[in-house]
Amino acid sequence: MSYGASEFQAQFGVSRETLAQLEDYRRLLAEWSGRINLIGPSELDLFWSRHAADSAQLLALAPPSALRWVDLGSGAGFPGLVLAAMLQARPGASMHLVESTGKKAAFLQTVVDALGLPAMVFNCRIEAFQAGHEDYEVVTARALAPLPRLMAYAKPILDRGAIGLFPKGANLDAELAAANDALVGGAFQADVLESVSDPRGRIVRITKAD
Repeated sequence: MSYGASEFQAQFGVSRETLAQLEDYRRLLAEWSGRINLIGPSELDLFWSRHAADSAQLLALAPPSALRWVDLGSGAGFPGLVLAAMLQARPGASMHLVESTGKKAAFLQTVVDALGLPAMVFNCRIEAFQAGHEDYEVVTARALAPLPRLMAYAKPILDRGAIGLFPKGANLDAELAAANDALVGGAFQADVLESVSDPRGRIVRITKAD
């Protein structure tokens, strides 16, 4: 069975307004991908079933009270732009998007402006961003780096109390084994959760150990 916008709406319960915004995001993604390296034509066909669903599922894995989010290495906008659209229903919510490549940051800003999303774009390296511009409650990243390096990127934010939500693929076991040192000798706990968008995928949720 094909999975499109209506199936996405039924699965995640988004409003018609949010769905329309995501449709506009998909259109802009297709337009810009013809000019810069964002996403391939075959991946555009999987916008709803793979990319949007993969992103949207993270919202339910964070506390409902979480309003301050940051997405590292935002690239084409997954999961940051999808989550920003969904977070609009929460008064005071915001998403910060960190992207070092200028052309990709320009794309992200275009989508934020066109859709009126509660988001800010930071065109800088993650190392320069460090702990960011506020006390975030959730930090995300998708297809950015193996878990050990991802932990190094996210640690300044995690140290200030944020939880990490990182979609991962079939190599997760090897990444977890390599990430023991990155988890700082037990300072952080990694919980592995099932992905609703990919039977081979997992979500790693990082929290401070009790």
